[in-house]
Amino acid sequence: MSVLLRLEKLSCERDGRVLFSGLDLTVRAGECLELRGPNGSGKSTLLRAILGLYPDVEGTITAPSCLYFGHRLGLSGLLTAEENLRWYQALQPGSGGIGAALQRVGMAGYERIACQQMSAGQQRRVALARLVLCQAPLWLLDEPFTALDGQGQDLVRALIHEQLERNAAVVCATHQALGLDGARMLDLADPAWHEMTTAGAGGR
Repeated sequence: MSVLLRLEKLSCERDGRVLFSGLDLTVRAGECLELRGPNGSGKSTLLRAILGLYPDVEGTITAPSCLYFGHRLGLSGLLTAEENLRWYQALQPGSGGIGAALQRVGMAGYERIACQQMSAGQQRRVALARLVLCQAPLWLLDEPFTALDGQGQDLVRALIHEQLERNAAVVCATHQALGLDGARMLDLADPAWHEMTTAGAGGR
């Protein structure tokens, strides 16, 4: 399988504290990597570094076009679900249909509802529709289960599964195991950068 993400001797220091040092990592097509570790261990910082949004790192990062899904949803509360996604769609030539994306995430019928009138979980689902619209070869997900109930978490697992079936890849910073068979784990709190295969209930 082709390598979609390669980190070589990556090191990062923040506020005088080393988050990680000499990190070597590859993620191949069809793979899901879970980044684990306590708050402050560098999970979100590593995702931002891969995106090029955190320049204070040393080492080499080789990555394709990425789609980032972070803590901030990137939605305007004054705009409807459809309007928010239309703005995003304009940045992603060739992306899919907005109606189909909202239906896929369980938000059909909310196209013309302002996001500020939705619950936190509903807004989260609207943001997740971006994963349906844009099929980037690499997804970077930061705590994607936040504000989602059990059904919403199952939806995230299903979307990740579909991404992997497209021979793409996912790197996910999470405190909660994704529950996908064959997912790899990198514990940033482990100085040995211990990686392991986790068994999950979702299954690829």
